[in-house]
Amino acid sequence: MLRFHFTAADLGRTRVAAHPDPLWELVLSANLLGNREGRAVFDRWRVDARARIRTLPPWLGGVVRTLAPPKGDFPDLLTPLAGQHGIEAGLEAVLSTPRDRLTRELTALGPLPRWAGPLVRGERAGLALLGQALDGYYTHVLGPYWPRVEALVAADQALRARAFMRGGVSAVLDSLRPCLRWQAPVLEADYPQDRDVHLDGRGLLLIPSAFCWRLPVTWIDPALPPVVVYPVHHTPQWWGTSQEGPGRDALAALLGATRAAVLRAAAAGDSCGELARRVGKSVSITSYHLNVLCEAGLATSVPDGPRTLYTATTLGLRLLEHNSTPDTRPGTLRSAAPPM
Repeated sequence: MLRFHFTAADLGRTRVAAHPDPLWELVLSANLLGNREGRAVFDRWRVDARARIRTLPPWLGGVVRTLAPPKGDFPDLLTPLAGQHGIEAGLEAVLSTPRDRLTRELTALGPLPRWAGPLVRGERAGLALLGQALDGYYTHVLGPYWPRVEALVAADQALRARAFMRGGVSAVLDSLRPCLRWQAPVLEADYPQDRDVHLDGRGLLLIPSAFCWRLPVTWIDPALPPVVVYPVHHTPQWWGTSQEGPGRDALAALLGATRAAVLRAAAAGDSCGELARRVGKSVSITSYHLNVLCEAGLATSVPDGPRTLYTATTLGLRLLEHNSTPDTRPGTLRSAAPPM
């Protein structure tokens, strides 16, 4: 059993992550690739993901599998808080891990392959290998699904926001059932080990995750800022509907290619200018499609000082969840080096 013990101060400092965390998603997706959990939800994704991995250097998959094994613990250093600011900030934090922490957390995994020696010792070559493996896996295996991950997390955030409006933080915590159960002042969940985490005024960061399955996940080290990663709701078709033919984008067929791209970009929310940059269209064209999406109830606009922010509505997110198709074009691996 996992138990988070709250004080009154912790309720005021508890929050839901603003974005999906690419490093938590990376590690948890790698876990799922190596086991058979959640077959109805993840098996078709596994087929595609494994095909993508086979296009990469063999050593890359070995590094990821070793550090993010299918069962058991993985090093806390792989999921720094900096991941909340994007994959590049997260990777920079991973590669800046102090040498003594690298050695401590990696040796706790048990016997490691020979290539891991330079990494355990914090040598530059070992860190470069780790960075290339994580970046390559994210770019080629997780990146094509990232719009879908964002849509699932945004839909979950909408649920938590409605819960907060109904009853504050306590209602948010209560809305996490059945994965997490709020019995004030304790938030508890089934867990492989018996653990008590006393928040002691630090609050709790709730991180919704597309690749977390069934049980929540938290850091091993109790001295780290408290976080709990929990699974979002998704259907067996979360990654694509079974009716789609090879290469067919059902959402583009429904809305038109540009409007579908604008809706996908709006899943994470941003200004018209930033959304235009993402979809590669002019601001005027993007603004026109955003207005159409808003009129249809698929997007909405919110003033933010001098800017206007656009985001997909719950209806728009559901449409994305059930009809979007991952980009099957291969990414670009920035660099590749053989294992030590």
